[in-house]
Amino acid sequence: MIETRNTNNILSLLNNYTLENVEDIALHTAESMRKRRIEKNISREELAKLSGIPVATIARFEQKGLISFQSLISIAITLGYSTEINSIFNVSKFDTMEELSQIRKKSGKKRAYKRNENTEN
Repeated sequence: MIETRNTNNILSLLNNYTLENVEDIALHTAESMRKRRIEKNISREELAKLSGIPVATIARFEQKGLISFQSLISIAITLGYSTEINSIFNVSKFDTMEELSQIRKKSGKKRAYKRNENTEN
């Protein structure tokens, strides 16, 4: 009985760390960024001055997870996280061996679709 309860507790903890929707991911990212700002002892006002992003935008991001991607990049760079931002989508993800095969086959291509020769540029 105790083992089952421990297993259920562990599974419920793991479920809390699975972010599957846009809002959860945005809020988790905002909370992480806020923690990094506080760890560096930087106020919102100071971050705004250093990053060129308005204080209201920073506050909205930290509270609601809403921000433009460019503003997020500016904040990340200001806090010293440019490497992490640059590494987004750097690693190919696949669910099946067939997808992996497709990824490998198309790794040298520059576009995801065939160019229509009859279409003007």
